[in-house]
Amino acid sequence: MALDPQAQAVIDLVIKSGRPAYNTLSPKDARQLFRETRPASTPTPPEIGAVRNLVANGPGGPIPLRVYRPAGVAASVALPGLMYFHGGGWVIGDLDTHDVLCRQLTAEAGVTVVNVDYRLAPEHKFPAAADDAWAATRWTVAHASEFGVDASRLAVGGDSAGGNLAAVVALQARDAGAPIIKLQVLVYPVTDVAAESRSYQDFSEGYMLTRESMRWFTAHYLAAAGQANDWRVSPLRASSHAGLPPALVVTAGFDPLRDEGAAYAAKLQQAGVLVDYVCYGGMIHGFAGMGKLIETGNRAVSHIAATLRQTLR
Repeated sequence: MALDPQAQAVIDLVIKSGRPAYNTLSPKDARQLFRETRPASTPTPPEIGAVRNLVANGPGGPIPLRVYRPAGVAASVALPGLMYFHGGGWVIGDLDTHDVLCRQLTAEAGVTVVNVDYRLAPEHKFPAAADDAWAATRWTVAHASEFGVDASRLAVGGDSAGGNLAAVVALQARDAGAPIIKLQVLVYPVTDVAAESRSYQDFSEGYMLTRESMRWFTAHYLAAAGQANDWRVSPLRASSHAGLPPALVVTAGFDPLRDEGAAYAAKLQQAGVLVDYVCYGGMIHGFAGMGKLIETGNRAVSHIAATLRQTLR
């Protein structure tokens, strides 16, 4: 399949702007660049109900959360919940960079979305992000009644590094026996840091996310090379994927992470897990959050929302 014209237009805009690659910047400057450039591609946020900033207890201190509720729903009504972990290679991204996406999912799926501001590398290396994702999920379940979440109808989800964290939380919840996760939404997830797939080579540069940027993110995240084989870094390498919740796995055709996302979907299916795998063939990494410039991004968000609504009803 050919690269989608709207995706190509985004690439052309980035080239024309002269925006530096993340791997040429310090983590601090990369974060600022992401925050400053993100709004150019995000759609107009939909109208929703209440938005609250809360703090969960975490192993490294407080974990900021942002909780979104749909419009027209009383605060006393317990809705299905989605724990959302933002992308950004475990190094960049925050509550604000993924605020619009969380609002879209809240509005379209009719669920309470909990946006998690986990600790970032390199200041906080592995397993800080994974520990925070797990702690935030358990805290939300423990306090669910306080902000309108039905803990018996809970999903986990995220994009890129956030998809990685969602997959890891699903594995941890299975092993711990609680909480019961009803769905995992993995949007172009990182699933195997220990190996570079064929798509890493085919789309190493020129399609937004580059191989060198991924190596830069990973180098900042890991404290030691051997950690790449840890299943909490590379969930594809978990000893078993049986008994995991149903999964929606979304990939992009022109993305270095495409093949490892496909491999994880296949691994889940082989283990007997119900999987909806969708590859948007003409798309680039990050497209789901670019609905202002790439219409297919909005279609992907609607697909995710429909899956949440159906699975958590």
